[in-house]
Amino acid sequence: MLSHKKRPAEVHCDQWVLVAPESVTDLPGKTENGPVFTRLHNPCTGEAALYLFDTNAQQLFEVKAFHEEYHSWFIGQTVQRDGRLLLVTPMDPLFMVLYYLIKAEKEQGKFQPLDQVVIDAEFPSCSMLLQCARLRPFLHHVTEEKEIGNKKFYKYSKEKTLKWLNKKVDQTVRALKISNVNVGARVLSATFVPGDHGSDVKEEDYIRYAHGLISEYIPKELSEDLAKYLKLPELSASLPEPPLKKRKVSDGPVEAEDDYTKFNSVDLKTKKVAAPRRQTNKQRTK
Repeated sequence: MLSHKKRPAEVHCDQWVLVAPESVTDLPGKTENGPVFTRLHNPCTGEAALYLFDTNAQQLFEVKAFHEEYHSWFIGQTVQRDGRLLLVTPMDPLFMVLYYLIKAEKEQGKFQPLDQVVIDAEFPSCSMLLQCARLRPFLHHVTEEKEIGNKKFYKYSKEKTLKWLNKKVDQTVRALKISNVNVGARVLSATFVPGDHGSDVKEEDYIRYAHGLISEYIPKELSEDLAKYLKLPELSASLPEPPLKKRKVSDGPVEAEDDYTKFNSVDLKTKKVAAPRRQTNKQRTK
């Protein structure tokens, strides 16, 4: 005998669950431009990835996707099949511009105005990086500068960049220690075996872990140069290299094929909904 099941909730596939700082959607009155999703080069891989600019492109945010298999969201009276959680976090725009500075150094090797360096036919919205408040005051960390006729010209400096990245590593090491993050070479076993492994952690482990985190935002060649600059010895083949970030769920840049640009609107704040709920496996099989 067939049983009658309740009609399933409406399924939507054109919406996502996203967690972002309140500042992203707090729009001042009469603003010209609201938050904007856009595709840019990932500064590490060079591949296309999704990013978000806040109001008037003052701050850049990266968009990461946290994914677990066999999960959905309950959003109001609807079911969202895409069970990913998108997390929006602030990102230093200097990492993005560094990608173009290195490219220009390899191709031209000369001083140029910044708007002629940060230019990309494939990703024209890269010019929005030049509007970020935290960019121009910090360009001197990675470039040589010249001023001619009240106009500034820039050229990539590998030496200054490595010094800047070294400071970034130092800051990350301090944050790791304060947060008591396990960074030892045995981090895999420490994740699953209870106990205090703090006594096994060396300063080198912190530096290596921090180097791995920073390397997610710079080209591979520069990452290798930074490792040498930090005097990090090569790992023994018998020891596994600590993962950059050990999590039970995968995380990574959102694929550029995902069309989030449909939400580019000054009315983005109105798209907030009640906190969604995860759909369990039991609920999915009913």
